[in-house]
Amino acid sequence: MNSKKICVFGGSGFVGRHLAARLVNRGYKLRAPTRHPQRHRELELLPGLELVSGDIHDPQSLQEQLAGCDAVINLVGILHEYSGQSFRKVHVELPAKIIDACRATGIKRLLHMSALHADAAKGPSQYLFTKGEGEQQVLAASDLAVTVLKPSIIFGPDDNFYNQFAGMLKLSPVLPLACPNSRFAPVYVDDVARAFETALENDATIGQSYELCGPRVYTLKEIVEDIARMLGKKRRVIGLSDSLAQLQAKIFGMLPVKIFTMDNYLSLQVDSVCSCNGLEALGITPHSVEGIMTAHFADDPYDVLRQAARRG
Repeated sequence: MNSKKICVFGGSGFVGRHLAARLVNRGYKLRAPTRHPQRHRELELLPGLELVSGDIHDPQSLQEQLAGCDAVINLVGILHEYSGQSFRKVHVELPAKIIDACRATGIKRLLHMSALHADAAKGPSQYLFTKGEGEQQVLAASDLAVTVLKPSIIFGPDDNFYNQFAGMLKLSPVLPLACPNSRFAPVYVDDVARAFETALENDATIGQSYELCGPRVYTLKEIVEDIARMLGKKRRVIGLSDSLAQLQAKIFGMLPVKIFTMDNYLSLQVDSVCSCNGLEALGITPHSVEGIMTAHFADDPYDVLRQAARRG
C-alpha cells in the first residue's frame, strides 16, 4: 500500500476515472481538480480522493492544487477545438504551466499522457502536432522525473469512440465512413490505467516514453463492422473516397457539436499502431476488444448467438 498523494489533471475524464479507481485501491491519496466538481460527485465515492474546484490554466491556482502532493499525472487532452479551448492552450501551454508549478512546489515526479505518433516536427494535424510539442517539452524537463505514455485509441464500456459508432449503427442501416482504411490498435482503458500505475511505482520508467497498443490491428472499417456484429445488427458500412471524406469533414466541422473535422481527417492519415508496444515492457498483457466489448454491446448476450444462427 502507498501513502503518497497524487494530483491527477483530467481525473474526471474517461481514462482518469479508471486510473483514479486503480490508484485508490493501491492506497494512494488523490486530488482531482476540475472547474465543475458538482458534475463529478461520483468520484467522491472513491476513498481517499479529494475533488477540488479550480482553474487548471491559471498558474496560481495550479500551484495551490499541487500543494502537499508528491507527484502529478496529466491526462488532459482534447480532440476538437471550441471557443476558449484550443489545441495549443490544452496540449502545449498547459503542460508548460504544470512543469512550472511542479518546480515551484518542489514536486519531482510527473507522468504525462501524449498520443501515439504525436510529432512536433511532422504531425499532419494540429492535434498530433501540438501533442508532440507538449510531449517534447515535458521530456526536456530534465530536472523532473518524467514518464510519457502514448496510447492508440482507447476503448472500454464507458468510452466515447466505440459507443458513438454504436449509436450511429443503431439508428441507420447504412453508415458512410471516412478514412475506412486508417489503422488502429485499440487499447483497453484499464490496461492504460495499469500502465500509469506501473510507471508511477517503477523508477526505471523515468525518462522513458511508452507506446501503448492492444493485441490486434484493425482498419476503421473493420472496427465499425465489428461493432455492428457485436450489436447483433446487419449494417452496411460504406467507405468514402478521400475527396468525399474531406467533404464530410468540412461539413461536420461546421456543426456546433463536433463529431468529425478536417483536423480529425488529417490525424487519420497516420496509422495509430505501435512500432514497439510498451505494455510488454511494463509487464502488461493487453486485453482484446472482443473480450471486453462484446458483452457490453449485447444487452441480451444470447441474442447475438440467435441472430448468427438465423443467418447461418
